[in-house]
Amino acid sequence: MPSDTAELARYLIGKTIVRKTGRNRISGRIVETEAYPPGDPSGHAYHGRTARIQSLFLDRGLAYVYFIYGTSYLLNVTAEEPGVGAGVLLRAIEPLEGINLMKRLRKTDKLRDLTRGPGRLAAALQIDQRLDGVDLCANGPLWLGTAVRETAHISTTVRIGITREVGRLLRFFEAVSPFVSGPLNEIRSR
Repeated sequence: MPSDTAELARYLIGKTIVRKTGRNRISGRIVETEAYPPGDPSGHAYHGRTARIQSLFLDRGLAYVYFIYGTSYLLNVTAEEPGVGAGVLLRAIEPLEGINLMKRLRKTDKLRDLTRGPGRLAAALQIDQRLDGVDLCANGPLWLGTAVRETAHISTTVRIGITREVGRLLRFFEAVSPFVSGPLNEIRSR
């Protein structure tokens, strides 16, 4: 796993995220990420360590889960060495396993909309605060797996929905995936 936050964000494209709940297994292929490197004023770690963001500072490869807008949980992968706060937001996945369960959890039959966006992704995978700090590189309730097939061209663009450092190209996505979030006119790749 790369030690640089932006490199990790690119590296995760095509890998799988797997959620085990009881006898159910839900998984998806990561098709979109955003990097929040050390010192980034848009990142949660910018103002230093607090109890709420403790997991961001522990070690790379952990889940950092937080609640936003009073409606959604979001899942990040911690990205740097212990003591350095940085993370990669998982923005979208292509559903692979447990699709019927995802549809029930998300209350939709639209496959394309099940996991397109970080809040939808977390809801479809039953991600909540209890998974904050889980080691994503070890067997458990949530983990990162290998790629199930070759990844198509990875495009880079600006991040979505931030107000600081808006011009940085730190959003990575598989260009051909219909599961990438955001309106098509927001995709300015290079």
